[in-house]
Amino acid sequence: MIEASLAVVIRDGRVLLVRRGHRPDAGLWGFPGGKRERGETALDCALRELHEETGLTATDGQRLGALEISRAGRDYRLDAWACPKAAGRASPADDAEEAAWFPIARVIAGALLMSADVDRLTLRAAHLGLVARPGAQTRLR
Repeated sequence: MIEASLAVVIRDGRVLLVRRGHRPDAGLWGFPGGKRERGETALDCALRELHEETGLTATDGQRLGALEISRAGRDYRLDAWACPKAAGRASPADDAEEAAWFPIARVIAGALLMSADVDRLTLRAAHLGLVARPGAQTRLR
């Protein structure tokens, strides 16, 4: 099983998603994330991938849960982390073709072509209140 992590960032009623540039979800919108490196914790992976794919920086996160999915004959375990204190301006990098902020309601409604469970994890993070506080030193793109 391939272990990977996702970073969920919500600010001002919007969730940060990246359009994947590589398989298994090329072309779909999803959370910044990727495979865990040897010796890396699930949280450290989420924080690293967030920075590599969007330029945002976070130092901690709260675990939202884990997903187990199969794609292209491979099994993945994705540990999802809410990162409410992520700072910086998002811009796509690494394997992210685009980075954009979408209204929570649009994501939950499934109005985008998204990776599995993006809607469910967005709803969970919003429901748990794991969002950036109004007035936090962050800038939306």
